[in-house]
Amino acid sequence: MLTLLNLLSAVALLIWGTHIVRTGILRVYGSNLRRVISQSMSRRWLAFIAGIGVTALVQSSNATAMLVTSFVGQGLMSLTPALATMLGADVGTALMARVLTFDLSWLSPLLIFIGVIFFLSRKQTRLGQMGRVSIGLGLIILALQLIVESAAPITQAQGVKVIFASLTGDILLDALVGALFAMISYSSLAAVLLTATLAGAGLIGLPVAIGLVIGANIGSGVLAFLSTSMQNTAGRQVALGSLLYKLIGLLLIIPVLDPLVAWIDSLDFSHQEIVIGFHLLYNTARCLLLLPSVGPMAKLCSWLLPQKPETNGAAKARHLDPAALATPSLALANAARETLRIGDLIDNMLETMRDVLHSKQSAVSQEIRRLTDDIDTLYSAIKLYLAQMPREDLSDQDSRRWAETIELAINLKLASDLIERMLRKVQQQKTSQRRSFSETGLEELAGLHSQLIANLRLGLSVFLSSDKESARQLLKEKRRFRAQERRLAHAHVSRLQRKIVQSIETSSLHLELIADMKRLNSLFCSSAYAVLETADTGALAVDDLSEIKHTT
Repeated sequence: MLTLLNLLSAVALLIWGTHIVRTGILRVYGSNLRRVISQSMSRRWLAFIAGIGVTALVQSSNATAMLVTSFVGQGLMSLTPALATMLGADVGTALMARVLTFDLSWLSPLLIFIGVIFFLSRKQTRLGQMGRVSIGLGLIILALQLIVESAAPITQAQGVKVIFASLTGDILLDALVGALFAMISYSSLAAVLLTATLAGAGLIGLPVAIGLVIGANIGSGVLAFLSTSMQNTAGRQVALGSLLYKLIGLLLIIPVLDPLVAWIDSLDFSHQEIVIGFHLLYNTARCLLLLPSVGPMAKLCSWLLPQKPETNGAAKARHLDPAALATPSLALANAARETLRIGDLIDNMLETMRDVLHSKQSAVSQEIRRLTDDIDTLYSAIKLYLAQMPREDLSDQDSRRWAETIELAINLKLASDLIERMLRKVQQQKTSQRRSFSETGLEELAGLHSQLIANLRLGLSVFLSSDKESARQLLKEKRRFRAQERRLAHAHVSRLQRKIVQSIETSSLHLELIADMKRLNSLFCSSAYAVLETADTGALAVDDLSEIKHTT
């Protein structure tokens, strides 16, 4: 029992080490990996090579699948190059299985020692996260040693021999067991390495080991497909195509399996080396053979999992992929894109408000209520998504972006509530009191309203680009808006002195709308301060600093 427990704990340590390496690499280089994958979309061969490189770096084809399905789900990558990238990921994980079977016992304590020092001393920095990666690599090597040591006594256990003796080389049964191995260990890499260790210890025969390796590939495909169950259809199509390619590989190798095993067994290599070598050759040959078919496979997956048309009703978050939370830079980009969707809805509300001011529709229409509900839904989703991110593990740059995103989301939510209240005021005036603005007053409000929309769009662009020149321009527009607001307020008072009836009747509402637009403008221009208040010396000009002091 103790021996079995040691083996299980060694497998768990291997899985944990792989997880640490994957999350550490993604936290440090997540945005760079995203750029590598996204820039490899033009040609399938480039996408294939990108899949190999990224998977070799993050030590997991599942991590690559997470990135790729996220990109496809967000419309950043089409299905065809995504399938080519997944084929490359299968080759990448086979390469890492070969590397990790070398005698690296001396490297494990060194990597753990160095990693702990850097991680504890500089946890919030990129160097600290690389220390985390070093710890994970050391744990992987240590776990492989423990697996070998723990498996040796198990070979002598009679019950274990009976269990594995039931695997007689039936490819379908062995593949099923191998798939279960990969799903239980949550890693095809761990399943393949464990299979190689068992074969090297003589616990299982070579035909059984090869069947388990093929099944481990299929198990990783099933895991990827199950992990995308909460994603949109586009992301699930990628996982489905990857799984189908693995099943096709099984069908292709069945006719030639027996002579292939007999030939491999005649080679002068240990069973452990043969299993690892077969895994690499099988994945490479299968993926190269199937790479030209990514186009037809994309059409097949689109037919099997067709896109469902969006139904009317409350908006749903499109970009908040839960699988991306392990990659802060990617998760923050997702949250930013969803926040920009709120900005687009605010833009629609302001356009509707223009029609209301010109009496083209009722003030608080069904459209406004729908837009408000959609904004509430997206705002709540963004808050919950950002709350799931471990802020203590974020770098300084990611932490600032986290704060900028949640602040903009809050400001846009406040703006939507304010716009709805403004429209209710106009409705009350037009329906209950039967009053309307003077022609001059309406023209002034319309001009201020147009400037407000322009500042909203500029503010969203500043948030997206973080461009300092655009941020300074936004602050200038904010000051110009304030000067215009004061001029219009004085002009309205002048009309009151001339005793213009319509101006007198709508005076309170007119001034309230001007004040509300001023508050809206402040909310829309707040993104400029996040860009200019950086650690860079001279980022804020003197007039910008005075502006900040004036507004606080």
